[in-house]
Amino acid sequence: MKKKLVLALALSMSLTLAACGSSSSESSSTEDTEETVEESTEETEEAEAEDAGEDQSAEDASDAETEAAAVMTYEEYAAAELETQVCVETYVQATQSWWDDTITVYSQDEDGAYFLYNMACSEEDAELLVPGTKIIVTGYKSEWSGEVEIIDATFEFADDGDSYIAEALDVTELLADESLSDYQNQFVSFTGMTVEPSTDADGNEVAFLYNWDGSGEAGSNCDLYFNVSVNGETYNFTVESYLCGEDTEVYQTVTELEVGDVIDLEGFLYWYEGVNPHITSVTVVG
Repeated sequence: MKKKLVLALALSMSLTLAACGSSSSESSSTEDTEETVEESTEETEEAEAEDAGEDQSAEDASDAETEAAAVMTYEEYAAAELETQVCVETYVQATQSWWDDTITVYSQDEDGAYFLYNMACSEEDAELLVPGTKIIVTGYKSEWSGEVEIIDATFEFADDGDSYIAEALDVTELLADESLSDYQNQFVSFTGMTVEPSTDADGNEVAFLYNWDGSGEAGSNCDLYFNVSVNGETYNFTVESYLCGEDTEVYQTVTELEVGDVIDLEGFLYWYEGVNPHITSVTVVG
């Protein structure tokens, strides 16, 4: 009887201890699981917050880029401060020689003109920049010796099929007027101009100079400089060799001018310490 009672008590105690051990194990497992879930939740929330921050930064950058690239009217461009970013739609009128992945472009729309100095351009794209081509240009408005231009520029071709070629605006009577600068870089004409003498490196009076100081010579593809007068005032005009080289008609015509010739001219109203047009056409009329 006593043996049976002892066995019963032992069995009861064994079951109780097993139950306690199981309960302790389950409790420990539950706590571990809860800690793991809590850590995972915190990591997920941190990752989501980081992703949200990156998305917002990307959105802000995109908005800033879109705002910076907003196309201006010519009036807005003219009013923009120097050294600020500008973006314009414009039409190619002429280009200087392509060199080292850059090209200088004379461009214009119906409201005004732009000089795009050393714009980034591949050689393949340079061949597509024919007169009339519409492009969208982004760069910085700058000034050099009076010439207002766009520098550090990039461009893309507009795909709307528009084309525009400017007609020459006669600004002869505005040559001595302060308002002439309002037409800077436009395609213009001058009529009834008289060729005035220039002085070469040897002190001789000549109708034109190779280079501004007469230091060049025939065959070296130098810029040509010559003086013309109207209404009692004399001005210095240029044939820019990168625009119109020595194999062009205008270059050859200027080298044949004589002092006293009366001529009509066309070109782009460039500025250098005052009006200094880049001439593309000369016709002797008297």
